[in-house]
Amino acid sequence: MAIATTNPATGEVVATFDELAAEELEDKLARAAAAAASYRLTDVEDRAGWLRSAADRLEADTDKVAVMIVAEMGKTYRSAQDEVAKCVRGLRFYAEHGPGFLRDVNGDGESVGARSTFVTYQPIGAVLAVMPWNLPLWQAMRFAAPALMAGNVGLLKHASNVPRCALYLEELFREAGFPEDVFQTLLISSGKVEQVLRDPRVAAATLTGSEPAGRSVASIAGDEIKKVVLELGGSDPFIVMPSTDLERATDVAVKARTLNNGQSCINGKRFFVHADAADAFIEKFVAKMGALVVGDPMDENTDVGPLATESGRQDVEDYVQDAVDKGATVLVGGERPDGPGWYYPPTVLVGITPEMRMYHEEVFGPVAQVFVVSSLEEALREANGHPYGLGSNLWSEDEAERELFVRDVQSGMAFINGNTTSYPEIPFGGVKRSGYGRELADLGMHEFMNAKTVWVGE
Repeated sequence: MAIATTNPATGEVVATFDELAAEELEDKLARAAAAAASYRLTDVEDRAGWLRSAADRLEADTDKVAVMIVAEMGKTYRSAQDEVAKCVRGLRFYAEHGPGFLRDVNGDGESVGARSTFVTYQPIGAVLAVMPWNLPLWQAMRFAAPALMAGNVGLLKHASNVPRCALYLEELFREAGFPEDVFQTLLISSGKVEQVLRDPRVAAATLTGSEPAGRSVASIAGDEIKKVVLELGGSDPFIVMPSTDLERATDVAVKARTLNNGQSCINGKRFFVHADAADAFIEKFVAKMGALVVGDPMDENTDVGPLATESGRQDVEDYVQDAVDKGATVLVGGERPDGPGWYYPPTVLVGITPEMRMYHEEVFGPVAQVFVVSSLEEALREANGHPYGLGSNLWSEDEAERELFVRDVQSGMAFINGNTTSYPEIPFGGVKRSGYGRELADLGMHEFMNAKTVWVGE
């Protein structure tokens, strides 16, 4: 794929960028290594101050950055503004709490014959981040903020269709006062990732993306014995029980399936509804999905913009057609509109069976699968039968149902009576083929640190 900004609303190529030449890439890696050697020694309060400065600058740039995000990946302007605000929140969170996360943790020295023992957290060096286009600032920021606070150096290999967002982040951290070369963007193709990851000056990697990309990076990192955090696909279950408020549940279900134009790993994608609530839920859900306005992402009245790429829309169409050909029923949507841009309407299907591709795979677009179940136990069996295990969602007022859900759902995150989302304050990550490791909170910072045990004798 060319490194280019292509407006998903029109299909117009707005800007193109040259890939780094071999000597340019080598220069950036050398500069990252030099920066890591000195940056690790900086005072944590200085790092916190630079993060605050970055937050202030990004907040001041909100409108400009939101327009850039819309032009590169097509989310609505309102959604892009929200993404910028989340990044500001993340920067300020780590500026405030990061120094505490880095404090030494005392142990029981007496029990091991020492005057004292403690664990000290130290940075490991340059970390490569391979990031996707769907949340072009936030995905990168949830790596960058904790990494820079920890004293690590960041190397960002962003998706090839969001180069302006990638370059903006490098500029943001430099202008916020971080030392030169502490955060660099690498405009390279995916074919160069292996070379960078195998370079001895790169200590670890984090990837958010597809399962095939995760397998590749994990394999290379394993061969090099380097730490890697993976956040891969998701086909999150959204379970609805009769005790819940169906009006609120359907409002959130619509948001969950169409957030980011339906292109989020933690969007609710598979809706398991108890038979006693199914008719009412489906009626409300279909009506609300059908009422959404699809159109120009810069229009304040638009609810759903275009998909980010032409190939992405084709993938969604193929999933729906495969399901229909094998007996599924489309209750709303299901056909691309005429005209320019890569639009696809909010769509609801029933009658999904294991013979259909979408039953086992992730549909990255505003397409919902609704299943009717006889019990929470059946919903959990169906939910857990999927290879992914990122987020999960239960709507219930019954305490026993909530406890069963938390205990038995196979996911990295379990949300009850609220939309699954990411917050700087709590860990984010999955199980099974959704990956391993955690981002955000203190765990996200510690993933790329050496937890060094110190024993001090008499």
